[in-house]
Amino acid sequence: MEQNVQRGRRPRTESTEIVAPEVEAKSFVARQKKGDDSKKTYIYTIEKGGGIYFSLPQNAVTVYDESKNTVRSIRYCPNEPSIFVDEQSPNAVREHVVFRNGLLAVPYTQPNLVAYLNAHPSNVANGGILFRLMDDQKKAEIEVDVEFKIHEAVGLIREKSISELLPVAIYLGININQENMGIKRELLLEAKNSPTDFIKMFDNPAVKTRSAVMQACDFQILDNRSDGMYWFDSARLIVSTPAGMDSVDVMTRFCLTEKGSPVYEQILERLEAVA
Repeated sequence: MEQNVQRGRRPRTESTEIVAPEVEAKSFVARQKKGDDSKKTYIYTIEKGGGIYFSLPQNAVTVYDESKNTVRSIRYCPNEPSIFVDEQSPNAVREHVVFRNGLLAVPYTQPNLVAYLNAHPSNVANGGILFRLMDDQKKAEIEVDVEFKIHEAVGLIREKSISELLPVAIYLGININQENMGIKRELLLEAKNSPTDFIKMFDNPAVKTRSAVMQACDFQILDNRSDGMYWFDSARLIVSTPAGMDSVDVMTRFCLTEKGSPVYEQILERLEAVA
């Protein structure tokens, strides 16, 4: 079987922030260099929600600078030593600050990002309601839970047969036209990067259904066109695709409906015949 899949990424969100109390960036960076406690990872957590992927709003973020008695704009630019816009170079490039599964881990090697998050008005410590720095006890609990999840995810790759792993591999856009160990190696990377989501994929009907649809296109059972999905042999339309949508996505959702269930069963039968 051969399959190459391109998958899209999630869009970022933006909003305007208000003035809030400041954590002085330079003094904070200096404190990170003192004591054994400096070389640690800071974990920030979204208060409520956040989903799988959340980009922290960075438009017009301002803080009050007590030392200068003025309101100043801040932004996170990885290559800039300061978080203050008026102290950054003309070529400063802002970077997204992304929480995944409600968490963001920042190593001590990124003091400017720690300073930015600690100064951000949406931080609970500054009166915000969006995110907070996690305390050490909670951090330890999260780290242990993540380790267990990774162990469980890796265990699935070890225990399941390649036929059970292929639907997940196809769904993730992994090239299955390679040796089994190559497929498993790429699955390991996905499992370690997002173990909870990886584990859920094995019980997600959409994963198996999308995999079947994509394989049916590969084996010329289905004809994937921009305006819809057709039977390859008869050129008969199965389901139309609205403008701007992907035919595989539309077909997958259709197969998960009561109306599309007989079509999905027929696809599985034809796949089994050519396997």
